[in-house]
Amino acid sequence: MDLESVIYNKNPIKEQSWKTVLTLAYQSLGVVYGDLSTSPLYVYKSTFAEDIQHSETNEEIFGVLSFVFWTLTLIPLLKYVFIVLRADDNGEGGTFALYSLLCRHARVGLLPSTQLADEDLTQYTIDGGGTVQDNKKSNVGSGLKLKSLLEKHKVLQRVLLVLALIGTCMVIGDGVLTPAISVFSAVSGLELSMSKEQHRYVEVPVACVILLFLFALQHYGTHRVGCLFAPVVLTWLLCISAIGVYNIFHWNPHVYQALSPYYMFKFLRKTQKGGWMSLGGILLCITGSEAMYADLGHFSQLSIKIAFTFLVYPSLILAYMGQAAYLSRHHEMESDYRIGFYVSVPRLLRWPVLAIAILQAVVGSQAVITGTFSIIKQCSALGCFPKVKIIHTSSKIHGQIYIPEINWSLMLLCLAIVVGFRDTKRMGNAAGLAVITVMLVTTCLMSLVMILCWHKSVWLAVCFILFFGSIEALYFSASLIKFLEGAWVPIALSFIFLIAMYVWHYGTLKKYEFDVQNKVPINWLLGLGPNLGIVRVKGIGLIHTELVSGIPAIFSHFVTNLPAFHQVVIFLCIKSVPVPHVRPEERFLVGRVGPKEYRLYRCIARYGYRDVHKDDMEFEKDLVCSVAEFIRSDTSEYGLGLGNFEDDTKMTVVGTSASNLEGVKMSIDDDQEDPCPQAEGTSELRVVKSPIIRKRVRFVVPDSPQIDLEAREELHELMEAKEAGMAFIMGHSYVRAKSGSSWIKKVVINYGYDFLRRNSRGPTYALSIPHASTLEVGMIYHV
Repeated sequence: MDLESVIYNKNPIKEQSWKTVLTLAYQSLGVVYGDLSTSPLYVYKSTFAEDIQHSETNEEIFGVLSFVFWTLTLIPLLKYVFIVLRADDNGEGGTFALYSLLCRHARVGLLPSTQLADEDLTQYTIDGGGTVQDNKKSNVGSGLKLKSLLEKHKVLQRVLLVLALIGTCMVIGDGVLTPAISVFSAVSGLELSMSKEQHRYVEVPVACVILLFLFALQHYGTHRVGCLFAPVVLTWLLCISAIGVYNIFHWNPHVYQALSPYYMFKFLRKTQKGGWMSLGGILLCITGSEAMYADLGHFSQLSIKIAFTFLVYPSLILAYMGQAAYLSRHHEMESDYRIGFYVSVPRLLRWPVLAIAILQAVVGSQAVITGTFSIIKQCSALGCFPKVKIIHTSSKIHGQIYIPEINWSLMLLCLAIVVGFRDTKRMGNAAGLAVITVMLVTTCLMSLVMILCWHKSVWLAVCFILFFGSIEALYFSASLIKFLEGAWVPIALSFIFLIAMYVWHYGTLKKYEFDVQNKVPINWLLGLGPNLGIVRVKGIGLIHTELVSGIPAIFSHFVTNLPAFHQVVIFLCIKSVPVPHVRPEERFLVGRVGPKEYRLYRCIARYGYRDVHKDDMEFEKDLVCSVAEFIRSDTSEYGLGLGNFEDDTKMTVVGTSASNLEGVKMSIDDDQEDPCPQAEGTSELRVVKSPIIRKRVRFVVPDSPQIDLEAREELHELMEAKEAGMAFIMGHSYVRAKSGSSWIKKVVINYGYDFLRRNSRGPTYALSIPHASTLEVGMIYHV
């Protein structure tokens, strides 16, 4: 089955059987909950590192357990499971899903190539609650005022973009820190079976070898071993919950008393500043909670809710209670506080548990790495990250991608963290700040979604941000105070990524504005006549441009210096729209540029930020078929309205050849034999060439409706041009700040953006085009 059909035929939750829901819930364990389930390895160890001095009483231990219980209950369970998961963007989740929802409902997006036609997309008109809404309906009262305020002030729109980018950068930082702390904590169990001196020389090398192995296998994809992820996580959850139950009944059955929030108050009253600082270790218990929302597109809301509520949540609570029960009866062993999880495991089970823990750490790390690849792809699609090479490792499983440059960068940073820090405390400080920052960003964006997308009361949104924001702000302050003890790492990484992403977005925006200001007027084209004042040679000239209307300057630059061009010209624009997926039947917008006899067309290929781009041959075929279908169905004299050539924004929606069963089909034959009998109910247009031509192009068009003679001639020319071959004309831009610009703009454009542009990839479809068929037209952009 085609991957696109899998994506667009996902059944709604209501139509899914319970068997399907439970199967998805089981599969989500390996993808969604790998990171969250690993946290018992290092929470107590990080919390009791230095900030809290243990005593003979259990107030500190019970206080920490109380904080862990209520943090897990309020943030992952209440906030994410019951509220945030409802804010899906047509089934997709994550920071950019929230930003995408806001862009559509309040028109605050900064994508330059937006069109009114994009609002007619099926997924554009579905809100975060899963119901069809009329985006033109205004919010009432304060909601309308907020919407107008955001749409009116560009500064607020930039603040919103920066907020989304900060959350994204922290997710990338988490992709560096989570594998490091997870693998390092799992390996730390070796300390119980060897001396301290031996352990010092073994722990770091073993962790580095595992990380090297993990990142080296990324290019194979996870679909081959993904079936093992869920069993590993399930085994781990059952293991830690069983050990927790054993420790509770064996060491301290009264540990359940710590679930009372009163113990949090006693904990802070006794430990004061030390207790507040230790919250940076406690918040690690919710590491990976954001994955429930970020990976929503792979599963369903109900399956993720069932998996967390009935398995993950109780297993984690039992695990933490078991550790607390053990520590409450072993005050005399100070090392127990430093070692953490493994010391509470019965001796006979330590080696098997160590093996499962290492596998669990690898699975949890894999989920975070895959999530990092996914969010960078989304950023790149929305013009907020330089173009990178994206490899789809599976043709059947949506979202399985691999980005070589990012993979090796993450690996080097992970190894640097492990070798540089060498202890869980500083890694935990760094990971904690990254996690809580993402959650704060989600809370802020979620409050706006409540008002603008769900049309809820402003007071409800204020209560949401005050309640959850105050909890997260408390943890954020406890993490930030440890800036010099490791928390500087996510800040430094996020700052570097944020600068790169904003510079790229700013440069791309300025480059597009230059294109718009310098596009060639249609009167210039009309003055050249049907032959454009040049020699028209056989073939299709495919001109890549970012413009969605008008004639790009590179076209006039080319024909002015080389007075010859192809008999058919297609201005191709590949653009991203703020929806997760564009249906195949809505993929292309096709229109004319000038009168029919000019044979100039504009084709806009639209993709969502999570769409899979097709391979080049299939894309080329869909592109030509979309133009042919437009020619067949076009009934206007000029395609733009009689005498109105200035308006080239009137375009027709055309689907891919696979989705348009009643549209024009194209076949290319290698021999001169008649390949197959004509299909009943169709007519055939063909071009027969001399024997030296090996390729023969045919368009098969439906008999109804009948096409006129002029359209047949136009299709005939298109077939001849396709047989002669396609040439790809691409602009090679040199972007420079114009004279009189500030020194900051000159640095950003002349050095920052230029460096990123020279080291980024070209358009996806152009990577495998033969060099003999490619022509680059150099242009200097003074922005």
